[in-house]
Amino acid sequence: MPQRVRWGVLGAANIAVKKVIPAMQASQWCEMVAIASRDAARARAAAEEAGLPKHYGSYEELLADPGVEAIYNPLPNHLHVPWSIRAAEAGKHVLCEKPIALNAAEARELLAARDRTGVKIGEAFMVRTHPQWLRTREIVREGGIGELRAVIGAFSYFNRDPKNIRNIAEWGGGALMDIGCYPIVTSRFVFGTEPLRVSALIERDPEMQIDRLTSALLEFPTGHALFTCSMQMVPHQRMQIIGTKGRIELEIPFNAPPDRPTRILVDSTGDLLGSGVRVEEFPICDQYGIQGDLFSRAILDGGEVPTPLEESVANMAVIDAVFRSAATGAWERP
Repeated sequence: MPQRVRWGVLGAANIAVKKVIPAMQASQWCEMVAIASRDAARARAAAEEAGLPKHYGSYEELLADPGVEAIYNPLPNHLHVPWSIRAAEAGKHVLCEKPIALNAAEARELLAARDRTGVKIGEAFMVRTHPQWLRTREIVREGGIGELRAVIGAFSYFNRDPKNIRNIAEWGGGALMDIGCYPIVTSRFVFGTEPLRVSALIERDPEMQIDRLTSALLEFPTGHALFTCSMQMVPHQRMQIIGTKGRIELEIPFNAPPDRPTRILVDSTGDLLGSGVRVEEFPICDQYGIQGDLFSRAILDGGEVPTPLEESVANMAVIDAVFRSAATGAWERP
């Protein structure tokens, strides 16, 4: 049986310490061995909290460790591409948090680095490998709701802390980059095609200038996707997949809990009182662990990573178009 892939983590971000590292530690093919921070004391504390054997007071030291094969990069958005490229040039495979870059052009730079170095690089869109999304796409492809016509979603939470990296505009902060990327990637996932054009509205925070409320309409060849995301609304998330003969509703589409089953609701009757709703429940699983295992298997077997960079470039192109449309007031093509 092949050895597990030995992973190091760039930065002591909350998502890494609280969610991703524990999930990957419990997975089958990942061995978490090291963490780095620009603050040595913070690196030591994070390593102790996570039970990691090694910690480094600089990112460079981690990338120089020959015992680390793959890097998980949860750094702030503006550091995703620079440090993923440095990791690749150090011969490390890279799983980088979403959004992969600040724009599509930057994402293409990372793709070029992947091709130049020959390592595996992928974006951490864990939703794409969660069983509830795989099943949703399967129902759509089987014609279970007729022809897919619309994907409608909402994703929000409240965060107005000016020191939080998500509220720093020049670091790639804002609702669209942080959470709007999810309705975009999942809409493309279920339609199985790219949007032809995009129309969008953005309202910015008057002090921090990040987009605090963003709504977009994506025109696909066979239907529409519509979503609203906000960093200054009540926490909420829901996705509706609607066809000519039925619909699917995902109760917790993005932050699927790792400690309880998830459910999708499938309705092919159209009864507004819900008498025809069929519930499909999925066993407890951790989407970060699934993602880590699939990435590790791609390294071990020489296969494709769960979300390859070509997919990431296409998703960033849609995000770019949303920003452009909000600025111009016109339809924009990704």
